[in-house]
Amino acid sequence: MKKIKITLLLIILAIAQNGIAGNLPSVKLPDQEGEEVKKEGLVVLWTTGEKAVFTKMLHIYVLNAKKQDWFQDITLIVWGPSAKLLAEDEEMQEMVKQLIDIGVVLEACVWCTNQYRVTEDLKAIGIDVKGMGVPLTKYIKDSKKEVLVF
Repeated sequence: MKKIKITLLLIILAIAQNGIAGNLPSVKLPDQEGEEVKKEGLVVLWTTGEKAVFTKMLHIYVLNAKKQDWFQDITLIVWGPSAKLLAEDEEMQEMVKQLIDIGVVLEACVWCTNQYRVTEDLKAIGIDVKGMGVPLTKYIKDSKKEVLVF
């Protein structure tokens, strides 16, 4: 199943980057009882400290997913090394502000931001910095949300 999700994401990213993304159909997956479940929300857990992952993949996909209304609500969670990277890179901060401006919810793990001493830096960008263990667990268990990890 993970291989299918990754392949699907790569196809969507290629479509979005090439500017040919129209109104794609809603993502529907069978639930445990075999009924179709419409994925209404997307949660992206951004963990990597590699700039290109955000600038060349995550940003463009999340931006297009919101603009094209592929999901009703989108949350991007800054977790681990991505917190430090974001706090130190003004270009990426502007890209994140762009996402916030179009309605993407930005959250960050306070334990992670404290470890890197960047809590106040991320709050200043407009990111909701808080304990993320319980919220992330709820996102994962929510059958109407798709969770992607980078």
